[in-house]
Amino acid sequence: MSWRTVLGLGLLLAALASGWSAWRHRASNAPQAIEEGSTDFVLKDFEITTLDKEGKESMTLRAPSMERSRADQTSSIVSPLFLLPDAAGQHWELRSDTGWVSPKGEELRLRGNVAGDSPKDGKTPPTTFRTDALDVLNEQSIARTAGRVTVTRPGLTQTGVGFQTNLKTKQYSLLSQVKTRYEPNAAR
Repeated sequence: MSWRTVLGLGLLLAALASGWSAWRHRASNAPQAIEEGSTDFVLKDFEITTLDKEGKESMTLRAPSMERSRADQTSSIVSPLFLLPDAAGQHWELRSDTGWVSPKGEELRLRGNVAGDSPKDGKTPPTTFRTDALDVLNEQSIARTAGRVTVTRPGLTQTGVGFQTNLKTKQYSLLSQVKTRYEPNAAR
C-alpha cells in the first residue's frame, strides 16, 4: 500500500467518525421545550423606572418581589407600589397585595386591597380611592374597575360600583350605584 492510500483511508475514517459524532450530539443540543411554570428571572427588593417614547418617566415600580414567566413573559409582583406621574410630574401612588404586568408593560392588574392616592401637590385636594381590583392602561393613563369603589376627598366621601380615572387630568367617574356623603367644614 502506498502512503496515499493509507492517508485516504485515515481521512475517510476521520470523516465518518466526526459525522457520526455530530449526528449523535445533534439530538441532545435541540432546544428544550419551555416549561409552563418556569421563570426568566426573580427580583427582590427592587425599583424599576420605565420611560415613554419621548424619554420621560412613564412609571416607577417598587416591590419586595417580582417573577417573570418565561412562557408568556408576564410578571407577577408581591406588594407592588406603582408611581404614575401626572401631567405636572407629580406621582399617583397605587398599592395592592399583588400585581400583574403584561409583557410590554402597557397593562397593570392590581388585586387585593388596592389603594390609590393622588399627588400631594397642594394645588388640588388630596384624593384617595379604595377597591379590591384595578386595571391600569399605562399608555392611556387610565385606571378602571368594575368593582365597588370608595373615593374620599376632604369633606366628601363617594361610593359606587364601577370606576374610571384619568391619571393625567385627575378626573374620575363612578359608573353606577353612586352614593355621596358631603360634610361641610362646619359639621366637622
